[in-house]
Amino acid sequence: MGGAKYYIIFVYFKYIFINIIIFIGLIWLSQILRILDLQYSLSNQIYDIIKTTSLVLPSFINPLMPFLLLLGSFFTNYKFNTNNEIIILKQYLNIKEILILIICMMIFLFLFYFVNNEYLSVKAYHKYKVEELDIRNNLKLGAPSKNEFHIDNEVSIFFESKDNDFFYDIEALIYEEGQFVKSNWAEIEISKKNFNLVFYHGERILLNIDEKSKTNFDKFTYSIENKNIEKLLMDKEHYNTFNLIKHEEKDFVNHGHNRIYQYLLTAFIILLSFKIIFLYEPKKNLLRKFGFIFIFLLVLQIINSYLIYLLNNTNFIIIYYYIINFSLLILSYIYLNRITH
Repeated sequence: MGGAKYYIIFVYFKYIFINIIIFIGLIWLSQILRILDLQYSLSNQIYDIIKTTSLVLPSFINPLMPFLLLLGSFFTNYKFNTNNEIIILKQYLNIKEILILIICMMIFLFLFYFVNNEYLSVKAYHKYKVEELDIRNNLKLGAPSKNEFHIDNEVSIFFESKDNDFFYDIEALIYEEGQFVKSNWAEIEISKKNFNLVFYHGERILLNIDEKSKTNFDKFTYSIENKNIEKLLMDKEHYNTFNLIKHEEKDFVNHGHNRIYQYLLTAFIILLSFKIIFLYEPKKNLLRKFGFIFIFLLVLQIINSYLIYLLNNTNFIIIYYYIINFSLLILSYIYLNRITH
């Protein structure tokens, strides 16, 4: 009997994992292509972009969670019915054992969703946005090639070796000011509206109409103004539900209420998923019911999105949002419970 329970758990989570790999993998690929800039060498970008975009993967799971759970239960049930395993499993497990199994798996899935939504995805998303901005701003600055680095016809840097944003054995020409800089090493910094080239331990020769001089320095900073530098903006995914509800901006607060509704919807879908797993029907009826339930969930999410739109753009009040969504969830449970009985 214990083996039957573990078998159900293994099959269900196997299909959830496969769905996560497929859907999240496609979204991950689109994120990589969105950031990737084909003007520059792929080898200079691809590792950092893959590493950075992996940080946003936990955030992708949250909105897809109800659909992933539903698809996992569809595939699990289809496998059990196709191989006539559903009859054998029902013979091995009594109602009490099935109920205990459902409760344990519901608690685990909901806790995973809650921790990912409130902590893991928030932390990872913030780190992702910081690193994504660094990549975007560095791509706007340009990319070194063959031990040379030319920035907007303003500065040319010639170096012996490079490690990330650090350059060693530097010779640099600053055209506008007629400067020649030779230093042991240099680094690139991004600060507010500027790209800063910071040279360490070297000498600077200034040759222009106004001044001719030679000076030694421990540190010399040359700033390149760039109004296209992107700054980190705190969007909704940077906050957990509690902080969203406390936020000053209306759309952030409404997104917090949407998160609360998504918890209720996910709990509903988890409960429905376990009813689907043990559903015994002819194959033709199964596929029809699966499609109907999936579309039903899609309609619920569309209605919720429209209610959020009304909250953000009209005088629609939050109490109506909850009344409508709660009513739809209750009616959905009653109706879907009948067709999966």
